[in-house]
Amino acid sequence: MPIPWKRRFIVFVQRFWQPTSACMSCMPGSLGNLLSAPHWLLALQTGLLTGVLALVLTFTPAGRLFSNRYGNALVVGVLTMIGDAFSHPGHYGPTGLEPALTGIVSGLLALGGSLVFEDRAKRLRGWWARLQR
Repeated sequence: MPIPWKRRFIVFVQRFWQPTSACMSCMPGSLGNLLSAPHWLLALQTGLLTGVLALVLTFTPAGRLFSNRYGNALVVGVLTMIGDAFSHPGHYGPTGLEPALTGIVSGLLALGGSLVFEDRAKRLRGWWARLQR
């Protein structure tokens, strides 16, 4: 069954913000870099490249992985590694360390986001209700 365009748009947006956030958190430097335009440009490049790769994947049988929580996290992590490696050179350590770390963080963000916000944030509302007791 083909994936509808609305779902493809959602996949693109989610795969854009998760790598961008992961890239912002994994790039070396102080917290002052959060306000740095070049820092944001690199993070947005990574997110955009990852989002485009994810959008292309929705046209293949691998697009079904986005409907599974763990498959989604794995695909997002791998795509983020690819996007980060191609968008800029690493800033620290051996070649590939920064893209791998960024991919792992992005995959964990995707997994955490699916656990918390799935089913109209059912788990989040449940946790909030327990805190209110």
